[in-house]
Amino acid sequence: MNKWIAYGSIVLGATFWGLIAFFVKGLTKYGFNSMEITAIRALSALIFLIILVLVKYRNEVNVQVKHLPLFIGTGIFSITFFNWCYFTAIEEMSISIAVILLYTAPMFVAVLSYFFLHESMNRKKILAIIGTIIGCAFVSGITDISNSQITIFGLIVGLGSGLGYALYTIFSKIALKHYSPFSITLYTFIMASAFLIPFTQLWEKIDSFFHTEVFLYSLGLGLFPTVGAYMLYTTGLKYVEGSTASMLATVEPIAAFLLGVFVYSEVLSSFQIIGALLIIISVLFVNYERKMDKKNDISLS
Repeated sequence: MNKWIAYGSIVLGATFWGLIAFFVKGLTKYGFNSMEITAIRALSALIFLIILVLVKYRNEVNVQVKHLPLFIGTGIFSITFFNWCYFTAIEEMSISIAVILLYTAPMFVAVLSYFFLHESMNRKKILAIIGTIIGCAFVSGITDISNSQITIFGLIVGLGSGLGYALYTIFSKIALKHYSPFSITLYTFIMASAFLIPFTQLWEKIDSFFHTEVFLYSLGLGLFPTVGAYMLYTTGLKYVEGSTASMLATVEPIAAFLLGVFVYSEVLSSFQIIGALLIIISVLFVNYERKMDKKNDISLS
């Protein structure tokens, strides 16, 4: 695949992710809670994926039992946990703030990689992490607690979404050594659906899906910010370094911010805008540092 096509694939996928709140808010309006919306996302995505299997990807459905923990990681520990946290954050706060907290994910990757993958932790990464923490403080309203509309619970689930988001990159990068992007996406949502459908007992609200808007929101949620986004991102990730992919994916908060401002008339305070910029700059900084480290390692070898 051409490098620029891979870049464009990641950017388009991240843009679709940034529009997810449109579908979430639509389903929330009809009485669905965060876990139910997560189940709707997983199930509707799985339906599209099964159709694709029948049409094109029949040879990519085999998986080795020893690799199932990878898909439990992407499907339950990442997709399910991340979605529940993110959708709850959208309900608790504005779209803009929820997606800003989601973008603490690269900092979680840096910290987890240090402890579990034995990657280096230099001064620049530490500065980026500090910048993220300060940015979160500004975004959360700690600087003006009397006017803050962000709850402690909202802040916790917002940061939880960042942790879950980080886990997808880690698990999927390992899985790409053995499986195609489509296979990873397919088994991710098989695992997520198998866990969520019995847990949420979604069948009890089956009548709601006969409402045209609920049906369209559900289909849109499964198609655009789910199957489309994950396949585009994972395909690009196969040809692009993880650090570069993370930098390109920062288009997601921009798309979410524009959605919040122009569709839902959201307004951020000056402190929150400063905090958002600090987080995005820190994300770009830490990922640029990783890229430079890899180039230096190559030049020394």
